[in-house]
Amino acid sequence: MIGIRVDELLKERRHTFYWLAKETGISHTTLWRLKKGKALGLNFDTLEKLCVALECQPGDVLTLQAEVKRSHRSAKSAKKVSRSDKRVSIGARK
Repeated sequence: MIGIRVDELLKERRHTFYWLAKETGISHTTLWRLKKGKALGLNFDTLEKLCVALECQPGDVLTLQAEVKRSHRSAKSAKKVSRSDKRVSIGARK
């Protein structure tokens, strides 16, 4: 998952979300979604505005984070395995 480091960059530079919204013209709602990881995407234009205001490179804003959640498919596979294990153990009782 791609993470956005806007909050950390603002703290390092001692600026607020209000300042960033005013400086970039990006809405407070958009910045909040980026901060909370709720944004589904990020336009290059938005990324450029963030980089200009924070005087950084795109790589400073974006991070690659390890995936925490298991996929739906792997969860189904795990259920199938546990069901088949039960069948084997029942068959072993005979």
